[in-house]
Amino acid sequence: MIHEQLSKDYLTNRYFTDERFDTAERVADIDGFDTQATNAPPNAPEDEPSIGEMERQERASLRRVSGLSTELSDVTEVEYRRLQLEKVVLVGVWTEGTSAQAEASLAELSRLAETAGSEVLEGMVQRKDRPDPATYVGAGKVRELRDIALAVGADTVICDGELAPGQLRQLEEKLKLKVVDRTALILDIFAQHANSKEGKAQVELAQLQYYLPRLRGWGDKMSRQAGGRAGGGKGGVGTRGPGETKMETDRRRIHKRISKLRKELAAMSTIRETKRSQRVANAVPSVAIGGYTNAGKSSLLNALTGNGLLVEDSLFATLDPATRRARTVDGRPYTLSDTVGFVRHLPHQLVEAFRSTLEEVTRADLLLHVVDGSDPAPQEQVGAVRDVVSEIGSEQGGSVPPELVVVNKADALDTAKFAELRRLLPEAVFVSARSGAGIDELNRAIAEWLPAPDVYVDALVPYTRGELVSRVHTEGELVAREHTADGTRLRAKVRTDLANELEPFATTG
Repeated sequence: MIHEQLSKDYLTNRYFTDERFDTAERVADIDGFDTQATNAPPNAPEDEPSIGEMERQERASLRRVSGLSTELSDVTEVEYRRLQLEKVVLVGVWTEGTSAQAEASLAELSRLAETAGSEVLEGMVQRKDRPDPATYVGAGKVRELRDIALAVGADTVICDGELAPGQLRQLEEKLKLKVVDRTALILDIFAQHANSKEGKAQVELAQLQYYLPRLRGWGDKMSRQAGGRAGGGKGGVGTRGPGETKMETDRRRIHKRISKLRKELAAMSTIRETKRSQRVANAVPSVAIGGYTNAGKSSLLNALTGNGLLVEDSLFATLDPATRRARTVDGRPYTLSDTVGFVRHLPHQLVEAFRSTLEEVTRADLLLHVVDGSDPAPQEQVGAVRDVVSEIGSEQGGSVPPELVVVNKADALDTAKFAELRRLLPEAVFVSARSGAGIDELNRAIAEWLPAPDVYVDALVPYTRGELVSRVHTEGELVAREHTADGTRLRAKVRTDLANELEPFATTG
């Protein structure tokens, strides 16, 4: 067995003390990026902040305070348990792949921890064929991890994987520190960034599903309800016998809450389906923006539509899906939807809870798969996104929309990196949502991919049916128009549904 430990200096120099993460420069860099990437509508006042700017200011108004204790505490309201991460030590198990991939996974875990509000002090990687079934890293490594955490003053350990309930319990008992796995860390970030009612309900459902099998009691919380002696009358009806533990009470309450959340999400899903059916009935094509977290999806939507969505250099900055109306270069309307970002080993609780939101990806006419061109291993990001999309598509009858790969942050690529990505993704469109480079080419590509009107009509529409003339202008391709005494004569290419409505007014010559 080979043990490999990433030294504190190595992690610090490579991932955490880069000048981009300096507090003052980071704020200035984010503000500068958002100013260019967020295109305000043409008629908006210059001094009026966009929605994204206001949301970013709201997030910046509340920061975590360092130096507070995060020791294990008595958790009685499990559904409201929040992670209070501060000074943390990272630990991962390298079971497959190369050492570079293992380091990249731990580096991503460090960015997740920073997004949640933590200060990463140390990182360790252990080479094993499989994680230890009892303590995830083995008994010897647990003692070493305890010594390192005490030496650097850490109060939380984050594991790069999903821990079983038994592994989590034993690690906390042996380390005497709070232990958090990758799944709980991502759930905490989602809980911080969810704003809409549906998003908050989805995150809460995912958290409850995660914590339910991990309930455990502390001290007197394993005590039972006071019950009278068998056959006695002091305890009252229903309390005789051994009684019910506090943990069993919590478990029952969580089951009730999960059932209620699922009903609420089902009602919200019906509303979402109704809106989607209206767009389908109006024959409005839909385009979904999907991709790895922090690849620039919101920035791309801003560049294509001129909206002011939140843009921030952090993981999972936006969770609530946003749908905006846009037009192709030839004037055809379509909807553009921004979806939640993906990540390696996305927790299955999130996939289940966000299923109605992720279905927007599989039901779209076109998927804009945004790839971060500046990432050291973009092909792994592409694979992670496609795995999740395929999983959801298989449950929808195997339907996966056509994919148009968009490599973002092209302005940060050198010649060698650009050539390598061009070889790996030959059909991709290279853009920079920050500078606007390549956006025109992307607009032309979207127009080519979206279904075009294919039914030729020649109709004399009465002046009393002006709404049909308007729909031909907005939904079809107008070839010729002529105003006569009886109405407006139109020659155009339209969709089948509109052609059927124009059929009574068709001309023969």
